[in-house]
Amino acid sequence: MPEFREALPLSLYVHVPWCVRKCPYCDFNSHQARGEIPEDDYIAALIADLEAALPLVWGRRVSSIFFGGGTPSLLSGAALEKLLVAIRMRIAVLPEAEISLEANPGTVEAEKFDAFRRAGVNRLSLGIQSFDTDHLRALGRIHDGDEARRAIETAATHFDNFNLDLMYGLPGQSIEQARRDLECALAFAPPHLSCYQLTLEPNTAYAAAPPDLPESDLCADMQDAIEARLAEAGYTHYETSAFARPGRQCRHNLNYWTFGDYLGIGAGAHSKLTVPGTDGWQVRRQMRWKQPKQYHERVASGGAVQEEFCVTDEDLPFEFMMNALRLNQGFDASLYALRAGLPLSGVENTLAEAEQDGLITRQDGRIAPTVRGRRFLNLLLQRFLAGPE
Repeated sequence: MPEFREALPLSLYVHVPWCVRKCPYCDFNSHQARGEIPEDDYIAALIADLEAALPLVWGRRVSSIFFGGGTPSLLSGAALEKLLVAIRMRIAVLPEAEISLEANPGTVEAEKFDAFRRAGVNRLSLGIQSFDTDHLRALGRIHDGDEARRAIETAATHFDNFNLDLMYGLPGQSIEQARRDLECALAFAPPHLSCYQLTLEPNTAYAAAPPDLPESDLCADMQDAIEARLAEAGYTHYETSAFARPGRQCRHNLNYWTFGDYLGIGAGAHSKLTVPGTDGWQVRRQMRWKQPKQYHERVASGGAVQEEFCVTDEDLPFEFMMNALRLNQGFDASLYALRAGLPLSGVENTLAEAEQDGLITRQDGRIAPTVRGRRFLNLLLQRFLAGPE
């Protein structure tokens, strides 16, 4: 059984499952809203869900809160404030906690940014994806390039910490167009950028009817150009698809990558919690019911969790590495025992082989993926699937 010498940091994730329109590439738990979303009922369900989960996190403090979706910016500022007050009344939230909210750049959502800030949100993440209206149309986005620019300007007025999501490898996109999108984003000096390649995920509209995407070599060139330009602009590439100004890394996501704990509430939300069990400590994973109506019904009957299991000792090395090796600078070797609860010696042979094959480096007490390791991250991670020796 794993043993933990200190309490793991705890984050709270809140899922809002509705969006105006389901994007053809999206495989997240999102559902197109038919008319007004049932805001009051959903806030009540979230509060009840949190209350039922409290015994799993008694005495712990929340270091970050993240509202994801779907489109959380469909909520009103008043609803968000009510929820945040209810959260603070039930669980200790650190005064300096990062509180992020994902938002669409559509005009209706942008009009709410001031209300979100007053409600307590201190970090906004805007799903820009592109500034090219034709590419946005191909992605099924409901905003155009001008709305994207106006939304960023509004966000920067109310938030000194915000993220812009950009995608590359879009249908028919050239490397020049990818560069142009990036320059448009940089003109607003965002503290944080997420840049990731469009991929075809199972059970999406794009998977059923694939668009004509750029060749893999061209996408690799786009990635290289983006990484080089952002480095030149002073951004640190700290995670697979994340770039930040100094001190502006997303603390909530860093807790994921360093294998901290998180409680997820809301339809389809996932949790990873380290809790005491009958035979010692357990790393427990949960998933809430995905359909909003079913989630609401299950919360009312006291059963919001659809799936729950404990991560086995054999699977813990892979689970830890799947997160920590996303960090370009890697992790301190001592973190493995602190967060996985197992001795690092259990994966020594696997680490030595990965180092010999040029996939990781071990220097000054840190374990980090090499450039080759980052390029072939899935192959690197597969080495840990068998568990400790």
